[in-house]
Amino acid sequence: MKKQRFYSDQVGEPAEGMWSNCLRIDDQIFISGLTARGLDGQSIEGDNEYDQSVYIFQKIKNLVESAGAQMDDIVKMTIFVTNMENNSQVWKARKEFFTGDFPTCSLVEVAALAKPEILVEIEAIAIAGCSAE
Repeated sequence: MKKQRFYSDQVGEPAEGMWSNCLRIDDQIFISGLTARGLDGQSIEGDNEYDQSVYIFQKIKNLVESAGAQMDDIVKMTIFVTNMENNSQVWKARKEFFTGDFPTCSLVEVAALAKPEILVEIEAIAIAGCSAE
């Protein structure tokens, strides 16, 4: 069993020694909690839950595909929001990226994320090749 780190040029990487955005161990793929931070690591893409979620799901898609899997291979997500009243915006964005059986999911409201303008953070686990497609 070998641990491999995967990258996407569409997803900004954290500073060296902080964490890995995407690791694959055998068929298991682990995606760290991602936010709507732009490639520069500072700007925030989107000013509402829907726009930020679409941006994050696209980042997840880029990483999962770089690791040799697809979105329908995701089996578990944890989504953190700062305002539970707007969770329908996250679900709306999620429907644009998944088909068939949706991943299992936990939705957690938190007091704050890394910056006040960050409204959503999403982490994911995939099993490469497990989708019905």
